[in-house]
Amino acid sequence: QVQLVESGGGLVQPGGSLRLSCAASGRTDNILAMAWYRQAPGKQRELVALITNSGMTNYADSVKGRFTISRDNAKNTLYLQMNSLKPEDTAVYYCYVQQPNPAWGQGTQVTVYS
Repeated sequence: QVQLVESGGGLVQPGGSLRLSCAASGRTDNILAMAWYRQAPGKQRELVALITNSGMTNYADSVKGRFTISRDNAKNTLYLQMNSLKPEDTAVYYCYVQQPNPAWGQGTQVTVYS
């Protein structure tokens, strides 16, 4: 089983930037892909961005051009660089690992306020 620890959330004004990190430990050798999801109050959890082992990425339309997902395989760490943040980006952001036993992080709050 893999353990995930997220960091980097916080408060930011519209137009600002944040960088989320997700450190994976434990059974990391069978990870197929890693992703960021988010869940806003009263809404379903949604995929924000995904990156495969080969480095292929996929983004939600709402974040394309503003967010960048990356991973450091040597450090088993996933990142999400978020630029030009908008109030509608406010949510709890979760790290997700796709493997035979999928795992979720505990979530980190991102609040974009005017």
